[in-house]
Amino acid sequence: MNNIRKLTDSLFWVGVNDRRIALFENVYPVPTGMSYNSYVLLDEKTALFDTVDASFTHDFLENVTAALKGRTLDYLIVNHMEPDHCASIADVIAVYPEAKIVCTAKAVGMMKQFFDFDVDSRAILVKEGDTISLGSHELTFVMAPMVHWPEVMVSYESSEKVLFSADGFGRFGAVAKFDEKADWASEARRYYLNIVGKYGPQVQELLKKAAALDIATICPLHGPVLTGDLGKYLAYYDTWSSYKPEEPEKILVASASIHGHTRAAAHTMAEKLRAKGAKVVEIDL
Repeated sequence: MNNIRKLTDSLFWVGVNDRRIALFENVYPVPTGMSYNSYVLLDEKTALFDTVDASFTHDFLENVTAALKGRTLDYLIVNHMEPDHCASIADVIAVYPEAKIVCTAKAVGMMKQFFDFDVDSRAILVKEGDTISLGSHELTFVMAPMVHWPEVMVSYESSEKVLFSADGFGRFGAVAKFDEKADWASEARRYYLNIVGKYGPQVQELLKKAAALDIATICPLHGPVLTGDLGKYLAYYDTWSSYKPEEPEKILVASASIHGHTRAAAHTMAEKLRAKGAKVVEIDL
């Protein structure tokens, strides 16, 4: 049974929610699961944005088929080649053999390492500022290398003002309600700092490019679609990627401790700081 969600008359979410996973990438706790997002855009031509983790290929293809409503697929847009987003590419091509793959040159190189099908005959290589028209919708491609892999790009659709942001603006957790906004920042912050964190300068470059676009909706590859006042999300990313403190009046005491002694020392230091009037946040790494 398909589980697609209508975002606009032309745009559909066709991703999946993984509520069985305990650790994302076998490292990061995800007590509420994880979403792997993918999107279908319908026009004179049809486009699918990214795929999903291999564990959910069957469910994903059911969603894509339902969203296309009997139509063929013209373009598969590959923004990011990490396996949780690219693992189903060969399966999509098997079902829709006429589809062209739109991606960066680096993505083609990775695809040839991951899959056995003839990538070159299907690939449309794009670079900064290139466009593809679907009819009334036009896609512009913006390069985002090292946010957070070298082949990454983002895609902007101008008529509905949608940014398909790859792993940017992602968040840990399955998406219970698709317009869910409650406490986006806490799990988005944890996702950013663990997944993207050291690539702050590259994120800053992408934010500069995004500032030139009129964006009404952000469609990330993890977490809820972002609408409404996007300024707060952009502000968080600007703060995180420029390594500024969100609460500069506070002191962070972070520690990791195997036997508990380092933790006790860190706590003692935190208490001494509090005794001097400091506002202290203690974190277990």
